[in-house]
Amino acid sequence: MDLSDKVARLDPKTRAFSLFDEFKNFAFKGNVIDLAVGVIIGAAFGKIIDSLVKHIIMPLVGVLIPGQGSYVDWKWTIRGQEVPYGLFLGEVVNFLIVAMALFIFIVKLLGWIMRTRKEEAAAPPPPTKDQELLMEIRDLLKAGRA
Repeated sequence: MDLSDKVARLDPKTRAFSLFDEFKNFAFKGNVIDLAVGVIIGAAFGKIIDSLVKHIIMPLVGVLIPGQGSYVDWKWTIRGQEVPYGLFLGEVVNFLIVAMALFIFIVKLLGWIMRTRKEEAAAPPPPTKDQELLMEIRDLLKAGRA
């Protein structure tokens, strides 16, 4: 590397474009975009589960468990401080549903898909016509010896 190459590398314009190119390559790779889509879908899924828990499951739990008002009103009062355990229970149910959905999706469904692909990859391809002829010749030779 001669002196002109070293001077060119120090040029701020060249360094800025190089940094931009590196960022562009990073940001627009498939993995980063897939991750962004996954985060957005995950956030939307979280909102759906949150609504399911708050508007359907916990009101049903409130009907089954005797008490006054909805689960939002379930509170203990200790020395004048309110402890809203009903809201906590709602969040626990929310977490359990999300965890169960992720378990079913990741462990069971993706596990099944991966096992199926491994089995397909492990299955030997059907023999070619040449291989079939060689197997027939082998079998005839074995039969002739017996």
